[in-house]
Amino acid sequence: MNYLATIGLEVHVQLKTRSKMFCASPVEFGAEPNTHTCPICLGLPGALPVMNHEALRLTVLTGLMLGCDIAPICKFDRKNYFYPDMPKNYQISQYDMPLCTNGSVPLHDLAYPKDAQKNIATRDKEVHLVRIHLEEDVAKSFHFENSTGIDFNRAGTPLMEIVTQPEINSPEEAFAFLTALKQILIYGGVSDADMEKGQLRCDCNVSVRSEKQTELGAKIEIKNMNSISGVRRALAYEIQRQTSLLESSERLEQETRGWDDVAGETFLMRTKEFAHDYRYFPDPDLLPVKTEVLLADVRERVPELPKAKRARFVEQYQVSPYDAGVLANDLELARYFEAAAKGAKKPKNIANWILNDLQNALGAAGKTIDDCPIPPEALDELVNLIDSGKISGKQGKEVFAEMFATGRSAAAIVKEKGIEQLSDLSAIEAFCDEVIAANPKPVADFKRGNVASLNFLKGQVIKLSKGKANPQLAGEILERKLKR
Repeated sequence: MNYLATIGLEVHVQLKTRSKMFCASPVEFGAEPNTHTCPICLGLPGALPVMNHEALRLTVLTGLMLGCDIAPICKFDRKNYFYPDMPKNYQISQYDMPLCTNGSVPLHDLAYPKDAQKNIATRDKEVHLVRIHLEEDVAKSFHFENSTGIDFNRAGTPLMEIVTQPEINSPEEAFAFLTALKQILIYGGVSDADMEKGQLRCDCNVSVRSEKQTELGAKIEIKNMNSISGVRRALAYEIQRQTSLLESSERLEQETRGWDDVAGETFLMRTKEFAHDYRYFPDPDLLPVKTEVLLADVRERVPELPKAKRARFVEQYQVSPYDAGVLANDLELARYFEAAAKGAKKPKNIANWILNDLQNALGAAGKTIDDCPIPPEALDELVNLIDSGKISGKQGKEVFAEMFATGRSAAAIVKEKGIEQLSDLSAIEAFCDEVIAANPKPVADFKRGNVASLNFLKGQVIKLSKGKANPQLAGEILERKLKR
């Protein structure tokens, strides 16, 4: 029997604000434990929360980028539970009146894992959203050998939760969703979305059913995944686990499971709570929020999104859809390309140099595009030297290597080495005449149909010019002269 998997994701995104959601304590990753706290984020009695307006704006901005409906009025609720990392016994969140509803995240080919890009089940799929709401983060627990420590630096950090519809059908689609979403969040400056720093965390709800069954199977939640590739592995394992149980005629129950990345398997944590278990009610210390003013502030901050940028690169710069996708995948790489291609006669050649030579050099040096020793204008200068025939492609690679190592300009390196290519027609014609006169046998061979002889003659012209003659021009002139 064939089985179908249905996946929904709950993505928690730490917003890029300087202070916490309901107090003035700073948000800073890596600070000494419990140094960025105050009575409000510690949950001390009598401390009153005050909303962070920038966190509200960033959530609305995310909603606009993802095509959501923005609620005219939203409110905050208390979600009641006790964990050691939430000492006031409730979390301030949003329940029935979130900031954003509906919307979607478009998937694209390059968002999928590389090994899955040739076998995408549904190309250009859009994953629809249920809601986006805003809440405060909890503290972080550190489990030592004989004790547990709690760091409240993270407690109260603005946290945006993005909930999808249950319409993701494979671990590869979940991977693509998170990759595409992360890209959009970075484009909008909403979050750095660094999973290693806990700025983007994901819980997965997955169910498996036989293809003959119409209703969804038991929803099982997986927690504790700290990478997008980890989400893919966890889902693949869990789908196989549930399928094996169903094939053995066992009944699946709703539950929450953890993910052990080292062991590569999920494990039972607890049976799943339902919404009523949290006893939601409106937070009496916080007034409802009218979003009209927020919308007016935020509309101007909506950036050109990756999908639109890819389409524009194809149209404006005549690069291939694949190259446009790679360039737009990284916002800083896209900015570098545009700065380099701004005055270029052949932007496609700029793209080729960035995607091949430049990225290879950066990778070998362990650098990112932000650390690139070649400014975009300098790369444009190098490519123009090659396109204009002043230096050959081979010479260009030598010049590029020195530019990357020293940061010097292409023109300065070409002048110092004296390698500017000879493109003067009369000079090259004179070299061709001399080579033709000195090599009667290859000339005769070419005239009898041996095309390879032309390469020999062209090599002699390059040699005679001490490597400076433009190879393309030399070949064209030789061929014209020999066909008379």
